[in-house]
Amino acid sequence: MTRVPPLQLIVGPEGHGVVAYAADVAAALRETDDRTEVAWVDSLPDAQAVARRAGRVHLHVTDRLLGRSPEEAADRLEGLASVTALTVTVHDVPQTSDGTGLERRVAAYTRMFAAVDAAAVNSQHEQRLVADFLPGVATPHAIPLGARRSSPSGLRAREHDAARSGRRDLVVLLAGYIYPGKGHAQAIEAAADAARALRRAGEPVGAVVVRAIGAPSTGHEGDVAVVRNEAERLGVRFDVTGFLADASFDERMMDEGIPLAAHEHVSASRSMLDWVEAGRRPLVVDSRYAREMDRLRPRTIARYEPAELALRLVEAWRDPERTALPAGASLRPTLADVAADYLSWWNGPAR
Repeated sequence: MTRVPPLQLIVGPEGHGVVAYAADVAAALRETDDRTEVAWVDSLPDAQAVARRAGRVHLHVTDRLLGRSPEEAADRLEGLASVTALTVTVHDVPQTSDGTGLERRVAAYTRMFAAVDAAAVNSQHEQRLVADFLPGVATPHAIPLGARRSSPSGLRAREHDAARSGRRDLVVLLAGYIYPGKGHAQAIEAAADAARALRRAGEPVGAVVVRAIGAPSTGHEGDVAVVRNEAERLGVRFDVTGFLADASFDERMMDEGIPLAAHEHVSASRSMLDWVEAGRRPLVVDSRYAREMDRLRPRTIARYEPAELALRLVEAWRDPERTALPAGASLRPTLADVAADYLSWWNGPAR
C-alpha cells in the first residue's frame, strides 16, 4: 500500500508565482490521492506547529519567498526541517545572473539542500545548475512543471481590425513579473529594429508596442520608468497591465500580438507554459532550458538566437499564424502527470 502523501505546506502570498504553482500541484495531488492534506501559512515561522503535527511535509521553496535575505531563508528552512521529515521542491536555483548576490545564495542553498530529507527541482537544466554551482550537493530529483490542461484552450488570439486604419500595429507581448533580465529591454530594441525593416520594405506598420502582461516584482517598481524612457527614445510604446487575477491574465494572453519569452537566465519558466496553455506558440530565446522544453513538448515553442529576434518579429508580424498552436497539440506532462511523479518519488526509498 502506498504511503499517505506528506502535508502540502504552502507558504506566502497567493499572487507569488512559486506559491501559485505549489497550490496547483497540491490541488492535483488531492485529485489523485484524496488523503492529501494542504495547509496555507503566511510565513515560515508560522509553520512549525503545523509541520510538527504532520510528521511529513513537502514545501516549494525559494530564498526570496522564505526570508528577507538568503541567510534568513536558510535559517528558517533549517528550523522547519528540525521538527518534521521535510522534502522540498527548489525554485530559482543559483546561477551566474545572480551577479553580486551569487556567493550568498550559493551558501544559503547549500544549507537548504543539506537540511532536508530530499529535494526536487523542475527541470534537468536545474539539476545541471545544482551540479555547476552547488558542488557537494546530492543531485535533486527532476519533475517538470505541469500544464493545467493536456491541450491548448482552443481560444484564438484577438485579431486586429486593420481595415479601420489601413495599418497593423507591431505588438510584442511578454507575460509574468517584470524584473531585470526578463527581456523587456531586448524586446523593445528588437521591436524598433523590426518596425524599421518593415517600413523600409513598404509594409504598413502602425504603432510599435511592447506590452508587459503583469506587474513589477517587489523592489523593481522603479525599473518600469527606466524601461519606458528607453522605449520612448526608440519610438516604442511600453505598456504595463499591472497585476492581474488569473482569468484576466489568461484573457490578456489572447491580445493581438507576438508572444515572447526573452529571459536568457531562466531556472524554470511558468510564463513559457502559460503561453502554450493559451494556445500560443511563443518565441523563446535559445537556452539549455528552452531546448529541454522543446524536447518535452515538441513544436510548442519557437526558439531563436538573441541576434535573430528582430528578424523573427518581422516574420511573425507578416504571418501571425506562426504564433498559434494547432488545436490538438499535446501539452503533457500535465499537473496530473506531475502529481503521479511526486507520489512515486515520495514512495521511493527513504522518503
